[in-house]
Amino acid sequence: MKRSVLRASEIGAFLYCKRAWWYQRQGLASENESAMLEGTFTHQAHARQVLTARLLRLLGWVLLAAALIAAAVSLTLTLLG
Repeated sequence: MKRSVLRASEIGAFLYCKRAWWYQRQGLASENESAMLEGTFTHQAHARQVLTARLLRLLGWVLLAAALIAAAVSLTLTLLG
């Protein structure tokens, strides 16, 4: 008896819909491929937006730290000079 690997995504598919999981295991194509493809593109676009937001937030923190350092240096030079 040949054993195949059961992936986590298959477990999720099984828990969501046992019949859809069975069809997938039989190699039968889904009838809503275009909707699933559109969903994939939507998730990819969202992931890019989340990454951009995280990078911009990091940039904001770096610029804030640089401004605080510059202010401290300026204040120190003013007090010493």
